[in-house]
Amino acid sequence: MRKKAGERTLLASVLLSAPGPIVLGAALMVGRSATQLADFIRRTAELGAIIVSWAVYRILNQGREPDPTHQARLERTASSAVGLAMCLSGAAMLLLALFSSGTDKGNVLPALIIALLGVLTNSWFWLRYRSLNRQGRDAILASQSRLYGAKTLVDGCVTAALAVVFVAPHSGAAVYVDRIGSLVVALYLAASGVGVLRGKATGSVA
Repeated sequence: MRKKAGERTLLASVLLSAPGPIVLGAALMVGRSATQLADFIRRTAELGAIIVSWAVYRILNQGREPDPTHQARLERTASSAVGLAMCLSGAAMLLLALFSSGTDKGNVLPALIIALLGVLTNSWFWLRYRSLNRQGRDAILASQSRLYGAKTLVDGCVTAALAVVFVAPHSGAAVYVDRIGSLVVALYLAASGVGVLRGKATGSVA
């Protein structure tokens, strides 16, 4: 029962995460915030990691008992995909924050709405994966719990940064909050990604 619930939750993660990069990519046509662009890169990398985790989980839960060595290798692959996605996202956001200019950011409202919805959705997935993993330890569900815990905090930071840019786009505060928001998210993602790759969750609970 838990395996079916885990697979359905992973599939829901894929389906709900897929539109994000597409919508944000379109939103970049009208907005040029560093946080907005970095968020697009982050969501794209995370979507790839979620797809890998879903595929591996399906392979390991097809009804027959998997070979322990093969299972461990696939679980490491899924966890590595999550960790690498976090590190890649963090590196991209760090570069964008350091080298972005203070020019007009354009309309960031679409990205702000997506980030706000992300806080709500990712909070639910984080609690869901956490609950499933506590019912029976599973490396893939544990890595997804860590990923969605990080995604929830990141979306909260992105929402705050974009809200300031939206309310006062031409103020000095908007420039600094946009850049600081990207830096905070970048450092958190990098630390979390390294933690996952080392087999330790940094700043999250499995």
